[in-house]
Amino acid sequence: MIQDKRFVSGRIKSVGFAVKGAYKLVTTEHSVMVQFSIMILMVIAGFYFHISREEWMLQILAFGLVLAIEGLNTAVEKIADFIHPEFNEKIGFIKDIAAGAVMFAASSAIAIGFIIYLPKILILFN
Repeated sequence: MIQDKRFVSGRIKSVGFAVKGAYKLVTTEHSVMVQFSIMILMVIAGFYFHISREEWMLQILAFGLVLAIEGLNTAVEKIADFIHPEFNEKIGFIKDIAAGAVMFAASSAIAIGFIIYLPKILILFN
């Protein structure tokens, strides 16, 4: 592949590669499929509960963080499996750390979801 040195056409190609990668991530990785589905449900909930502009920003940031970290985790796993297909303790350690990063991001997103939606849900039952 020859690198495109022109600024605009190079950026357009880069965006194309990014969209292709995002599509592959959402259509091939089961954990991302689940997280993407939860994102869709939370967007629907956001419209249903009429969340504020600030709540939308936090929710979007949380989605983006989780999906981005999950993408990096997937890339680390694929590279590690390519380099060392059979089990290796050091590769396992690296993969566990990458998975831990996803857990931190997902836990933060869950906390944000509770902060935004729990008061709204409790009002429904009072």
